[in-house]
Amino acid sequence: MQGRKALNLMFDISLFLRHNFARVWGLATEKLSSLEIGYISSVTVTELLSPNVGPHQCPNQIRPSILPGIQKLSLSVDYITDTMVSTISKGLILLTHLELRDAPLIEPRVTFDLTNSGLQQINQHGRLKHLSLVRSQEFLITYFKRVNDLGILLMADKCAKMESICLGGFCRVTDTGFKTILHSCSSLYKLKVSHGSQLTDLVFHDIAATSLSLTHVSLRWCNLLSNHAVRSLVCNLGLKVLDLRDCKSLGDEALRAISSLCKLKMLLLDGSDITDAGIAYLNRGIISSLVSLSVRGCKKLTDKCISALFDGSSKLELQELDLSNLPGLSDNGVLTLAKSRVPISELRMRQCPLIGDTSVMALASMQVDDDRGHGSSLQLLDLYNCGGITPLSFRWLKKPYFPRLRWLGVTGSVNRDIVDALARNRPFLHVACHGEELGTDPWNDSDGLYMHDYEEMDELEQWLQEGEGESDDEEMEDAEDDLLME
Repeated sequence: MQGRKALNLMFDISLFLRHNFARVWGLATEKLSSLEIGYISSVTVTELLSPNVGPHQCPNQIRPSILPGIQKLSLSVDYITDTMVSTISKGLILLTHLELRDAPLIEPRVTFDLTNSGLQQINQHGRLKHLSLVRSQEFLITYFKRVNDLGILLMADKCAKMESICLGGFCRVTDTGFKTILHSCSSLYKLKVSHGSQLTDLVFHDIAATSLSLTHVSLRWCNLLSNHAVRSLVCNLGLKVLDLRDCKSLGDEALRAISSLCKLKMLLLDGSDITDAGIAYLNRGIISSLVSLSVRGCKKLTDKCISALFDGSSKLELQELDLSNLPGLSDNGVLTLAKSRVPISELRMRQCPLIGDTSVMALASMQVDDDRGHGSSLQLLDLYNCGGITPLSFRWLKKPYFPRLRWLGVTGSVNRDIVDALARNRPFLHVACHGEELGTDPWNDSDGLYMHDYEEMDELEQWLQEGEGESDDEEMEDAEDDLLME
């Protein structure tokens, strides 16, 4: 067979003793070029890749290099350490992609942490194009406290050809360090910084003077950024992805600047200070090109933001829309959305207290194309903890409504019997009722457009749905009647 081949394995690394684990990987083909491990300790990584004497070898016998052909390595570890980074950088000579993510349970000691010295070891062989170093705050609010601007300066010396850089949790790196990256890496097209607590507008003040052509920018949880930074960023007219989630000082002037980005596909503005008036700038500029838009938690938005977005627009490409946690969004806004006939496939409206049964009925009746059925475009609908949802809504979640729906988020504790009956009635529908996010990837920080690969209904599914008896419908109706009588 010609073309690329992929091998996906799932197993519990903790079942292997350390020396046995190394022995297993020693059997891997030298042609293996990409490896992703969901969790592994940094010590195990170091021992696996270190060219030291093996545990059952003679003192003068050096263990051959393991995984010599690896070009892309993605690891989730307990701690990102200098030793591990150095071992990876020296041992994997063909490495072009390195993604490391840790989630410490306790504050790391100096021997189990990343420092300026470790950053200096990155890209020993000069082939690295894509680098991601992220400290997750999943278990503990912690940062890379032993890395400062000097470490970034030392790393930048060897990263002039870098095309993609993602840095998360570098709380001591200031504008000086981040500007060094922008001015040293002339081929950079993707920049992602999260929890950049000392990153300010000054980083982007003179970005127009560089030769950069950024297409992906993510600046999440960078709370010192203001509208001025966005005005500077938009000189990169080729931007396709702009993630400004949790930059709380951004307002309508940022939207005015963003409206000039005619190639923008994904815009994430969660938690910002934008208003309905600011949203109108998108209608005048980029709404026709957007594929994904999120305004989750933008508390000043109301029903008017829907008409501001879609009034007078045609031939829209928008497929993903997140309107979650908007206290001012009501059924009236969803009615306006339904009338616009936008071909949305993923709609999230979780934690909206004014959203109720009327919204579900409107969406169920929505037709994008006259010949494709009611609610035909929606494949994901998240209504978790919406204040007005009652058992009546579930009558509209049955067939023949929402024929393509594959993911549904609801509050199951309130309507448990109906939720169970719905799941049995529609076996191809994944019903989530515990508040979990739908369709998210734990490694995803908006690297690109995240789209479900939904399969069209195959013959078996159609046969199952057509061949189902009326007992499931009757069961749902009985559950609804019981709840309505309570």
